[in-house]
Amino acid sequence: MQQKSLALRTRVQHWVESLWFVRFITVLIVVNAIILGLETSVTLKAMAGSWFFWINKTIIAVFVIEVVLKLFCYRLSFFRAGWNWFDLIIVILSLLPTQGAILRSLRLLRVLRLLSTVRQLRMLVDSLLEALPGIGWSAVLLLIFFYIFGVMGVELFGSSFPEWFGTLGASLYTLFQIMTLESWSMGIARPVMEVYPYAWLFFTPFILVASFMVLNLFIAIIVSATQEIGWKEGPQAAEAKLAHQEREEMLQLMRQMAQQINDLERQLRER
Repeated sequence: MQQKSLALRTRVQHWVESLWFVRFITVLIVVNAIILGLETSVTLKAMAGSWFFWINKTIIAVFVIEVVLKLFCYRLSFFRAGWNWFDLIIVILSLLPTQGAILRSLRLLRVLRLLSTVRQLRMLVDSLLEALPGIGWSAVLLLIFFYIFGVMGVELFGSSFPEWFGTLGASLYTLFQIMTLESWSMGIARPVMEVYPYAWLFFTPFILVASFMVLNLFIAIIVSATQEIGWKEGPQAAEAKLAHQEREEMLQLMRQMAQQINDLERQLRER
């Protein structure tokens, strides 16, 4: 009995992990996302009638079946993977009643399942999580830099431009606008330079460091983390494939042994 259960779980696991099934789930997620977008149009929703409703319910049912099958295959090991928890939470949220604007908006979280089904997107998310410590320290460096220039802005320009540099909070917000390069020249820098001709000595270093060096540092950290994840994914994927092949070979041997035992029992009965 245990042998049959193990064989069934192995078959279901092979089926759930197959490429065509993953692609099928990905297509359903995309279709669901498109329907959720079409439902925002009152005209299209009226033309479709109840079609959108039943298609959504069917897709949710498939998602539930997928999670149930994975629970059957992996059992408690299902909860060891963070992405499985992610899928489970999304499916549970999809089953909540859609009464109210907030609960209806939660349906859009189903689109996030693309992060777990598409390998490239999953690697990007893993890379961001891997890069969080480095990004955190870079953010601390940027905050220190912001604080220094924010205080300098209050001291230098606060008396003449109180709306931009009158307080530390206003100065920090102005510096954030400058960092985004949104109307920084004609909107802030040039008016300040009309009163303080040497203000470019303040704005130029800030833009060079904040807008280029620090942001490029963030990008470098993320790229480095992506490469590390890619190097880790390669050996792990090969090991997983080898383990799957070994399981298949063991299952085949067990089937052959069971068949031989059945043949021997039949021969003994005939005698």
